[in-house]
Amino acid sequence: MKLNSPEAVIIGGGIIGVSTAYYLARKGVRTTLLESGDLAGGTSGSCDRAIMIQSKNPGLPLSMALAGSKLYESLESELGEDLEYGKIGGMILIESEEEMRVMEKIVGRQREAGIDVVILGRSGTLARQPAVSPHVLGATYWNGDADVNPVKVCFAMGRAAASRGADIRLGTRVTGFIKDKDGIAGVRTGSGDIKAGKVIIAAGVWTPELGKMAGLHIPIIPRKGQILVTEKISPLINGNILSGRYIACKHNPELAKAGGEYSALGLGLSMGQTRSGNLLIGGTREFAGYDCGTTPEAVRAIAGEAVRLFPALKKVNLLRTFAGLRPYTPDGMPIVGPVPERPGLFIAAGHEGDGIALGPVTGSLLADMVAGTAGGWDLSPLSITRFNDYIL
Repeated sequence: MKLNSPEAVIIGGGIIGVSTAYYLARKGVRTTLLESGDLAGGTSGSCDRAIMIQSKNPGLPLSMALAGSKLYESLESELGEDLEYGKIGGMILIESEEEMRVMEKIVGRQREAGIDVVILGRSGTLARQPAVSPHVLGATYWNGDADVNPVKVCFAMGRAAASRGADIRLGTRVTGFIKDKDGIAGVRTGSGDIKAGKVIIAAGVWTPELGKMAGLHIPIIPRKGQILVTEKISPLINGNILSGRYIACKHNPELAKAGGEYSALGLGLSMGQTRSGNLLIGGTREFAGYDCGTTPEAVRAIAGEAVRLFPALKKVNLLRTFAGLRPYTPDGMPIVGPVPERPGLFIAAGHEGDGIALGPVTGSLLADMVAGTAGGWDLSPLSITRFNDYIL
């Protein structure tokens, strides 16, 4: 159903956009979502399945992740669809005394924040993860980490939003914004103008391009992640796996430069196994522009890291590789909220590798902002105003 006069227009059909559309539609807000391709056609369809809570920094990111985790627990029953959700637990592998000291500090802060992450020694790690290399000193563990099929989430939320009256328009590219004396009053598209009092940019790594049309410099840049997909095998790992180096490269890009031969790749292991038995093995954190291609160098590096930590993988065949573009911000925090100098305009982007974990909760919180309903959250640390040069 095409809405002639929506109250809100959302640009972007990834998990942030469809989540926002769903929660707005649930509130009865007339909503149109515009996507230049298909739902989950970008980063949300080119990533792994992990809802890894213990990888989040204590404070607002962890609080949002915990709230998002609770939403996921009931999302399948709420939407009436199988999202392949499972609370499978997660581990961060520790290979050196230095990593152990770092993880002890992180775990201490997380426990203070209310999640009962524990550190296992070598024997405890092997007991829970028998296939891991015996050189591993230990690992963190938390049973609250989960996984989900992000493509299924996007399509299920899109269908649910549409069933509540949202207008989902695919193959529709935004070419500009309608402006009036009061601010942003809608969008221009190749198939005509759409007037709306509220416009939300949720276009991931393409958000800066749209921002320029509104006179904004939005400091989001693509950070590529390459992933390997193996043949189907019997269960090899238990839960989600990250390496200590993955956490280092995520939170501090400068540390990636100490990676020797593969320093430019920002290499760090992430691994999960689908219900059908395929392993998804990542990954890289590369600043390579908008290049979505995979490279032999990265495939060799990821495979080598995986075999080093899980030697049994040496005999497992690869089926394919793919890459996605994470929307990276300079301080590692997403941009969520209104643009004060552009009344009517909101941004929800820059979640980097946390988009799946934070997608539904971001959509819920943003729907509260747009609808003017009390959310009880202070999201000011996520405002674009924290960047001094955001007005062009």
